[in-house]
Amino acid sequence: MRDSKIPSFPLTFPLKILLILAELGILFGFGLAASVEPDPRGYGTHQQFGLPPCTIQTLFGVNCPSCGGTTSVSNFVRGRWITSAKANLAVFLLSLVCLAFLPWAMISLRSGTLFRVEDPTKLALFLMIVITSVALLQWTARLISS
Repeated sequence: MRDSKIPSFPLTFPLKILLILAELGILFGFGLAASVEPDPRGYGTHQQFGLPPCTIQTLFGVNCPSCGGTTSVSNFVRGRWITSAKANLAVFLLSLVCLAFLPWAMISLRSGTLFRVEDPTKLALFLMIVITSVALLQWTARLISS
């Protein structure tokens, strides 16, 4: 009979510190996104932080892959998930991953292992491939439609 328990990756002290710092970074990022009003155009919210408009959009008239990212997170933290996904689908998915990360990291810290994760490298690679693929597909669609 096969053991149904999923092996978990043990947490060393440096990994515990890394999880705590990642959680704090996500909370800070969500807090920062909550401090600005999402731009109704679906992009440009980052300019409220004093940053310039998107260079690619200014030079070529098309949104870059990250255009709408700050707007997406700003809508995400307000619970406007459809508007968030419309602004930038890849960043919306990243926001979902970050939201899921928060309780997962707490459970992992409490248990001393990465909860239900046998190989963190494979998981990170999978998530990066999915989110990057979505970003590239979205950018391709933007280029075709412009």
